[in-house]
Amino acid sequence: MIERYTLPDIGKIWSDENKYTKWLQIELLVCEALAKRGEIPLKSLINIKKKAKFNLKRILEIEEEVKHDVIAFLTSVAENVGKDARYIHRGLTSSDILDTGLSLQMRDAADIILNDIKLTIKVLKNKAKKYKNLIMIGRTHGIHAEPTTFGLKLAMWWKEMERNYNRMKRAKEIISYGKISGAVGTYSNISPQVENYVCKRLKLKPAPISTQIIQRDRHAEYLMAIAITGSSLDKFVTEIRHLQKTEVLEVEEPFEKGQKGSSAMPHKRNPIICERISGLSRILRANAIAALENIPLWHERDISHSSVERVIIPDSTIILHYILKKFIYIIENLSVYPDNMKENINKTKGLIFSQKVLIALTKKGLSREKSYEIVQDNAMKVWRKEGSFKELLLNDERVTKYLSPSEIEECFNINDYLKNINSIYKRLKI
Repeated sequence: MIERYTLPDIGKIWSDENKYTKWLQIELLVCEALAKRGEIPLKSLINIKKKAKFNLKRILEIEEEVKHDVIAFLTSVAENVGKDARYIHRGLTSSDILDTGLSLQMRDAADIILNDIKLTIKVLKNKAKKYKNLIMIGRTHGIHAEPTTFGLKLAMWWKEMERNYNRMKRAKEIISYGKISGAVGTYSNISPQVENYVCKRLKLKPAPISTQIIQRDRHAEYLMAIAITGSSLDKFVTEIRHLQKTEVLEVEEPFEKGQKGSSAMPHKRNPIICERISGLSRILRANAIAALENIPLWHERDISHSSVERVIIPDSTIILHYILKKFIYIIENLSVYPDNMKENINKTKGLIFSQKVLIALTKKGLSREKSYEIVQDNAMKVWRKEGSFKELLLNDERVTKYLSPSEIEECFNINDYLKNINSIYKRLKI
């Protein structure tokens, strides 16, 4: 089932309340595992589970003094539990809680993003079906090339988003690991069985090997998947921005009643949502670079990665969620102008059919080099505004020597560009 999550949903994942809730959950599961092993009295476990809680304000007060967030959290919990708090965090190091908790948060954020991508795929697929045979000009280097269809453009985006879905799914899997192995990861003060128990209950996999931290190549892969997805959206909206230019105006992002485009020029209808997506995607790419920088750390750990991650991971997930929602809105409400597409196709007075003429001449036995020379010569005359391409060809003896008027006319059949669209769509299973 595809749901439309709101921004607060993903924002809550990164709230202090949720973070500390995850930490407490992990600490309690460790206590459970230790109790099962006989390392904690059962009555102490019952008391811990009954009384363990934290106070956000109190944590901040303690952290102001101790300058350590995990110690501040543990102290706040201990104040509520009493003497049995001595069993909490036994054999652990801060990163056991930090990294395992972060994995839970990243997994939850990935679920929302994956849902967003599913919805994006659905919307693009529907529009690709709708505009399957809507002919428009294809462009290479920004210059008119040959006709394509708007449906093919959207189908291309749809398939790219499927790849992004698979990338994000892999990224979720690669980050869904926990670590309860103590200082420098040797299990010197806690059993690997405790880690197995905790991770199983959290639906995480135990990191096969760790230092004091879960290795940051996992986090980098996650941020890279986010950055690639954002870059795809940037690519799509950059295309829309071009197609919305006044002299093109083949499609247009939604412009709502009462919306204003410019403080100075009342006529303006600017592609501001597309531009916002392009801008925010740059942050995702920059954050991915920061994640790559976090991979090399000193020895078994340092915390140069920590401050970075507190910014880049929440920000990247929230930004991607936001721009996916905005892109869905754009595609669902996109204005499409078929008449302008037709007008733009005709803007170059038939030049877009030049390859058809080239091939037709070579089929008559003329060399490709000579055929190219003749066709290009007439094409350059069109650029110089000396006539339409078809007229020039019909009056060029070098052409009419090989092609009849009807054969020249057939080269200008635009429906010929649609003949294999069904085959492409069949291959795409749409």
